[in-house]
Amino acid sequence: MKTNLSLSLVASALIGALSHPAIASEDKTSVTETMTIFGSHNPLNLAPGSAHLISQEDLDTFKFTDIMRTLSTVPGVYVQEEDGYGLRPNIGMRGTGQNRSEKVTVMEDGVLAAPAPYASPAAYYFPTAGRMESIEVLKGSSTIKYGPRTTGGVVNLLSRQIPDADMAGMVDLSLGQDGFGKVHAYGGGQGDRVGAVAEVYHYQADGFRDINHVGGNTGFDKTDALAKVRFTSEQGAQFHQELEVKLKYSEETSNETYMGLTEEDFSSNPYSRYSASQKDQMDTDHKQVQLSHRIELTPEISLGTVAYYNAFHRNWYKASKVDGKSLGDGGIEAAAAFDANPNGESLSVDVKANNRDYLSQGIQTELNAVFGEHELAFGLRLHEDEMDRFQWVDKYQLSSNYDWSLIEAGVPGTDSNRIDSANAVAVYVQDQFTVGDFNILAGLRYEDIETRRLDWGKNNPARIGAPDKNIENSFDALLPALAATWQITDDLLMLAGVQKGFAPPAPGNASGDIEESWNYEFGSRYNAGELSVEAVAFYSDYSNMHGNCTAAQGCDEEDLDNQYNAGEVDVKGLELSTAYTFNADGTVMFPVKLSYTYTDAKFANDFSSDFEVWGDVKKGYELPYLPENQLYLSVGAQAEAWQVNLATRYTDDIRTKAGTGSIPQEELIEAKTVVDLSARYFIGQNQEIYFLAENLLDETYMTTRVHGSIFAGKPRSFAAGYTVRF
Repeated sequence: MKTNLSLSLVASALIGALSHPAIASEDKTSVTETMTIFGSHNPLNLAPGSAHLISQEDLDTFKFTDIMRTLSTVPGVYVQEEDGYGLRPNIGMRGTGQNRSEKVTVMEDGVLAAPAPYASPAAYYFPTAGRMESIEVLKGSSTIKYGPRTTGGVVNLLSRQIPDADMAGMVDLSLGQDGFGKVHAYGGGQGDRVGAVAEVYHYQADGFRDINHVGGNTGFDKTDALAKVRFTSEQGAQFHQELEVKLKYSEETSNETYMGLTEEDFSSNPYSRYSASQKDQMDTDHKQVQLSHRIELTPEISLGTVAYYNAFHRNWYKASKVDGKSLGDGGIEAAAAFDANPNGESLSVDVKANNRDYLSQGIQTELNAVFGEHELAFGLRLHEDEMDRFQWVDKYQLSSNYDWSLIEAGVPGTDSNRIDSANAVAVYVQDQFTVGDFNILAGLRYEDIETRRLDWGKNNPARIGAPDKNIENSFDALLPALAATWQITDDLLMLAGVQKGFAPPAPGNASGDIEESWNYEFGSRYNAGELSVEAVAFYSDYSNMHGNCTAAQGCDEEDLDNQYNAGEVDVKGLELSTAYTFNADGTVMFPVKLSYTYTDAKFANDFSSDFEVWGDVKKGYELPYLPENQLYLSVGAQAEAWQVNLATRYTDDIRTKAGTGSIPQEELIEAKTVVDLSARYFIGQNQEIYFLAENLLDETYMTTRVHGSIFAGKPRSFAAGYTVRF
């Protein structure tokens, strides 16, 4: 199976379709319907699953640039901090695990956002959250349309839409501590048949960590540029059609490392970094072309099609060995000892160029048809992606004066030299219909996937001749889903659903076993006036769960990219969210929002693995990096000219390695409470100044123990900004 897609041919066909004659349509819906989860085809309040929309108004409240903080408002979503700025987030849902967001389906404008979502789902690229207009989160049985990973849920980030006005735009400027700065601007408008928008989002920081003895920048610099043009068929055309062209480019340089601190150094100076990490730097660039077309064939039938192309390059140049030892096997301790007392001796440091190129491209289409009480959706996706690893190691000597000398320059392709690729066909059908007070959703998804690994080894950088390894796998899955809501009153409904969960195996999975589960949920939703409440209990019964061994999980070189099968896992929990505005009709309003998640996730069989966070597992062991309890609470005061809001995030104790009972100190991330403050003052109708304090109480907390070392979360930081809209 090989798709061999051509975007230029697709574009020509779609553009030509704009003038195709047919019958008139009175109910004209936007091409945006092809990009969203919720809309006229799936109203948020009626969605038969746990459904949440983070609106533009919500995003503006705190002006967060970090997706971790943004998603903390949604129950059932777990975030594991890493760099403190959310550049490479770790997101999980309903017990899936968070590592590089590989177990959830992340989309931008309805298109898979991971660099290689089938062949290598670990998301070292993530769409810049600060430029988004809204964020949709959906969990449960109604995610059947949004594979390939159907167990936890979907996050869909909606980028800047073309303004409806003749001309509209915004400029947002911000400065803060640690060299933080942000420039965000867009402008665009809509004419009779053509609309457009252009946007630039740049932000940067010097970082909040200090490199021992040498100082230096430990922050980042990232820029996104976006342009959209939309063409609409002429008034009176027999088919109403829209074609939107989206172009995006982003680049990033971030001075990030996998080298954390020893327990002793974390206690004495949690925001330090070892001198052996001073060359660590990530460089990336991302290119995207997306063509979205929608045509209304009749008032009851519409067809939406999206063709997409994503290319991502990254080279994370970072210390991999210190004094001949890998980071997880004595390298961290060697770096710590050298900084504490170099004794006039030098230190050997291997710096690995984790150089990779990713490609993800495809075409997806959905036919929607309304027949009486039935709303039918037929979908098809043809997709191909790949990850090309072409890496090397440079060997340095670090003197007692902390000067670097290059001892041996590596040859590109002599470390990791392989291509992982995947080709996939996905088909789904969904019927949503009403029977009295019941709204029923029945769906079926089919995935047909081929994966391949070509490995030329470390001694053939030119890739001459046949690869040393040529591993091919093919597999398919049939995934049913059934969900229903019962509208008890105008304000109250009950929801329930069952769905088969699925995740494809990686090309490096020796057995080729897929990840499978049956997922159940039951809950209710209440909306009346200023009060909204949603409570959902969930249970996931895995017959097999995957664990992907990545550097982000602390895996050693020989285990990287191996995928382990855990077998049976049971995950159950409760999600609760509520919002209420006190004194809603008064001069000063007091909005309150709360979300809570309880999770109980355990392995249901014994097994052994070289996966560091699992290791040798016994039945009943708890999954690592999953808090049992997490809570979000925001309270605010709002008047016509100002707003003040406080947001509090509590996360329970977390174990960093599978186990049971009390958590050993060396495997514990202690519970934490982090408070953020936002204050806004509006100058007329179109201007505002704002102030943001993240980690207001300056909580010192641990985020991860990757490679057996400790990383601290971002300390208290302040920022102020100015926004003007026109």
